[in-house]
This record gives sequence, C-alpha cells and structure tokens, in this order.
Amino acid sequence: MSDPEPNRRRPWLAAALALLVSGLGHAYLRRWARAFGWYAAVTATLVFVVPDAAVDRVAAGDRPPVADIAPALVVVAASVVDAYVLALRNNREYDRHSSSSSDDAADASADRNAERTSDDELEPRGAVPDSTTDTVSCPHCGRDTDATLDFCQWCADPLEE
Repeated sequence: MSDPEPNRRRPWLAAALALLVSGLGHAYLRRWARAFGWYAAVTATLVFVVPDAAVDRVAAGDRPPVADIAPALVVVAASVVDAYVLALRNNREYDRHSSSSSDDAADASADRNAERTSDDELEPRGAVPDSTTDTVSCPHCGRDTDATLDFCQWCADPLEE
C-alpha cells in the first residue's frame, strides 16, 4: 500500500539507504511491510544460505570467497533495485496526482468564471446597487427596505400599506 499523501522521494537516497541497511530504503519510502520483508530476506539468506565460515570471516574483517557470499549480495542488490524502482514509481504517482489536482482546480476555476460571465443577472463585484429601486422606511426597525416587498428584509415584520 502506498503513502496516502504521496510526496516526492529521492530514488538515489532510497537505494543508498537500502544498501547501507537492509530495508532502510523501503522505510524511507514508507513501505513498512516491504522494509520488514527485505530485512527478513537478507537475514534469512545470511543465516540459512551463506556458510557460517564466510559470515565469521566478514565479521573478522577478512574477505571470504565471493561464491560463498554471492546469495546475500544478490538479495541485497535486489533490495536496492526494488527501493530505487519504488521511489521512481512514487514520484510518477505524485506527479500524476499533483497534475490532475491542478488540472481539476483550473477546470473548476474556469467553470466558475464561465458561470459568472454568462449570468446577465449578476452584478459585477463592487457594483453600486441600482438607485432606481424604490425604498421605504420600515416602521418597526427604521431601516430602508425594498418597496416591492410586503415585509421588511431586515426584521421580517410586515410593512404597512
């Protein structure tokens, strides 16, 4: 499952972290199950496939035969490639998401502008109300109200005729 709100990630950083510590590149990408899975895969390869003598030589600082540690190297390389590819996919998804949301916002803004300009009944913003409208003073609240109404638009009391 991907990040609910995707952010751009650095693929090279995800790969470097995956190379440094198994699963760390995936944790950077917030792919927690995959991070644990790659950590478990590398650990299982070291425990069950790589000979104990090769692990002991690495721990002592000696170089073991490459054939002995090749399975672990293959799993680590696969983890690094997977973290890099996931970061690229994440960035593509982020770009698609951000471009579609900006397109949607632009479409909505264009629709609002089209509605605003097509409505002949709407007054432009900041327009002064038409002075030809008759007004009367409300006997209850004393405010000027529209004479075409039979009630006060401010206090809702009926106007006397």
